[in-house]
Amino acid sequence: MTGRNGWARFVGYKVLRLVSLLVGVSVLSFLLMQFSPVDPIEAYIGGDMIRVSAEQRSLIEERWGLNESPMERLLTWGQALIQGDLGTSMIYRQPVADIIQERFMNSVALMAVAWLLSGIFGFTLGVVAAMRRDSRLDRLICWYCYTLASTPVFWIALLLLMVFGVWLGWLPVGLGVPAGMSADQVTWGDRAIHMILPALTLSLTGVASIALHTRQKLTDVLESDYILFARARGERGFQLFRRHGFRHVVLPAITLQFASFSELFGGAVLAEQVFSYPGLGQATVQAGLRGDVPLLLGLVMCSAIFVFTGNMIADILYRMIDPRMKEELMS
Repeated sequence: MTGRNGWARFVGYKVLRLVSLLVGVSVLSFLLMQFSPVDPIEAYIGGDMIRVSAEQRSLIEERWGLNESPMERLLTWGQALIQGDLGTSMIYRQPVADIIQERFMNSVALMAVAWLLSGIFGFTLGVVAAMRRDSRLDRLICWYCYTLASTPVFWIALLLLMVFGVWLGWLPVGLGVPAGMSADQVTWGDRAIHMILPALTLSLTGVASIALHTRQKLTDVLESDYILFARARGERGFQLFRRHGFRHVVLPAITLQFASFSELFGGAVLAEQVFSYPGLGQATVQAGLRGDVPLLLGLVMCSAIFVFTGNMIADILYRMIDPRMKEELMS
């Protein structure tokens, strides 16, 4: 099997899995919304529902296609999707594609910063803990990681909000840009300041898993025979890690970090709600609570592609860095 054929099979396999994943999550999400007790018309109109007559309700149902059977609605949505149309949001009255595009950039910037910070600090803490195993520093790092791993994301978000936003007043308490300013007046500095607390929340919660995993992996490596032989030759400290440990722990760390895209997106949903950050997570919550099926299906597909991309990048990196993984990836 040549390298080009192997890549072709790999890409074809991934595309097939992505298509089946999108079909599965779309159908499942539609069924969950169908059996949801949320009435989309009542959720949209709110307190003025008592003033809506039966005729007006019928017209709204006909306008949104709610008077059709669930199968007809799903097939209509699928046919439009094939033509590149994700539909129109019921609550925002805008094309779903435009909403996702606008929110996606905000969420990607937030998650990218948090992902990089948690990966760098988590890997560093894991390496330091393993190299100083059973020391006070190791126990302190482990206590810190176990505490973070058992702490809900929304609780950390609320704590940071109260400390840095309310008590100290150093950072804004919410929103993605300053309130009351037009779009042309908002600078990149304003956006960065409003992103600090949500990004810090996500990065803190993502540190624990990568740090504990790296510590355990490097501890196993340091107990191996070839490490004992290297120590017998006089290698110690950072030189020992650089020459014999880094290569064995960086690949699992990269894989784990890319595989954490699903947890990252889930944490972003909670963090964006707490800080009223205008991203995909906040839009997902609004779509679910108000029965906006077209918007929710579009967001579900977007999140599925996001998580799938993270896992695929991890596979590709493994294939490029470690040639021994080629056959396993192709099987």
